[in-house]
Amino acid sequence: MNNIRKHSSAARELTIRIASFLLAATLFTLSAAAQRDSLPGKARVAVFSPLYLDSAFDASGNYRYGKTLPRHISAGLEFYEGIELAIDSLAKEKIPLDVYIYDTRSKKKLDEILRQEEMAGMDLFIGYVNVNEAAQLARAAAEMNIPFVNTNLPNDAGIRENPNYVIMNPTLGTHCHGIYKFIQKNYPLATITYFRKKGPGDDMLRRHFTEAEKTTASVPLKIRYVTFDDTVAVEQLAKFLDSSKQNVCIAGSLDPNFGLTITRQLSSLSKTYKSAIIGMPTWDQMDLNKSGYRGIEIIYSSPLYINNDNQLVQQLQHHFKTKYFSRTAESVYTGFECLFHFARLLAAPGSNSLVNKIAGKKNTLFGEFDIQPVVNKQTGEPDYYENKKLYFIKKLDGIVKGIY
Repeated sequence: MNNIRKHSSAARELTIRIASFLLAATLFTLSAAAQRDSLPGKARVAVFSPLYLDSAFDASGNYRYGKTLPRHISAGLEFYEGIELAIDSLAKEKIPLDVYIYDTRSKKKLDEILRQEEMAGMDLFIGYVNVNEAAQLARAAAEMNIPFVNTNLPNDAGIRENPNYVIMNPTLGTHCHGIYKFIQKNYPLATITYFRKKGPGDDMLRRHFTEAEKTTASVPLKIRYVTFDDTVAVEQLAKFLDSSKQNVCIAGSLDPNFGLTITRQLSSLSKTYKSAIIGMPTWDQMDLNKSGYRGIEIIYSSPLYINNDNQLVQQLQHHFKTKYFSRTAESVYTGFECLFHFARLLAAPGSNSLVNKIAGKKNTLFGEFDIQPVVNKQTGEPDYYENKKLYFIKKLDGIVKGIY
C-alpha cells in the first residue's frame, strides 16, 4: 500500500469525512507491522474490509471522487467507522488489544495478506466479506485454530466441520424457521397462505419452510401453498382469503417486486379482508411507507433493530448528523458492536478459548446475540456457529407498531 501524501482541500464535511477515514485506515494498516513487536501481551485482532484505498486516491494522494462517496466504497468505509468507534470504546475500558486493518480491495490479494508474518500471532479474524473471502478466511482461521467472525454475509460459504467459523447475519434458513415459529406463536388460528413464484430461488425458500414444518415443535401450522406467475391479479389473490378470519400471507420469494405486488393487492382488499403479510429479510431495505401499502400489517424479520431509545444510539445519530450531515449506517453499528463484543470476550478472564466463550445468548451494545452451533447431521459435530437472533418488525400504515 502506498502512503497518502496529501488530499484535496474541499471544504465540504463529506469530503473531509471520506478522506480522513480513508487516510486513518491507510495509516492503521501501514503501522500494524511496526506495532506488533512493541506491544507484547495484547490480544491481536485482524479486521478485513473492502476499503478500496488503492483506487480511491490518485498518484498525488488526491481523493478521486470529489464530494461524493461511491456506493461500492460506502459499506466498507462505514464498517470501518464502526470499528474505529469500538477501538475508542475498548481503549476507554483499558482492554489490552491490538487491531490490524486489512483492505480486501487493495492491490495485494487476500491470500498474500494471509501469508504475511504478523498473521501467525492473530487471535481473531473479523470481516465484512463476500462469499469467496468468507470461505478463504474461514479456512485460514481453521488452520490457525482461531475464530473468524463473518459480520455481514448470511451464507455458510460451503464451509463444513469448522467450529471456528461464526456467521453473525442469520442465514435464509434461519429466517424461514424464525418466520414459521413467529406465526405459530402469534397467528396459530389464522388462514395462512404461502405465495411464491416459479424458479430455483423460490424452490429453495419452499424447502426451508418444509424443513421448518418437519422440525419445529408444537402444533404444525396449516399452510396452503400457492404458485403464481409473475403477474398477480386481485381476483386471483382474493380467492385464497377468508373474510371471517385473520389472514396471514407469506411472500415466499426473494423477488422484491413480487412481494410488493402481493402487498399492494392485499392493501386494495383491506376493507373486506383483515390481512397481514410476512416478507423476507430483504424487506428491511424496501420503502414500505407508501400509501399503496396501507390498511394491512406488514411484518418482516431482521438481524438488526436499532432502538432509538438506546442512549448510545442517540449519541451516534447526533454525532453523524451534526458532524457529517448523514444518518448512521447499519454497517457502522455492525462494525462497532461486533468488534466491541468479541474483543471483550477475548479479554475476559478464564481458561476457555474464545471459541468456547462465543456460544449462547448475550446482551450487546444495541441488542442481543444468540450464537448457536449448526450441527452436521452425519457427524453430530458443529459445521459452524451462527447468530440465530431475529427481530420481527411490524408496520401498519408506515408506522412501526411492534418489535418482537
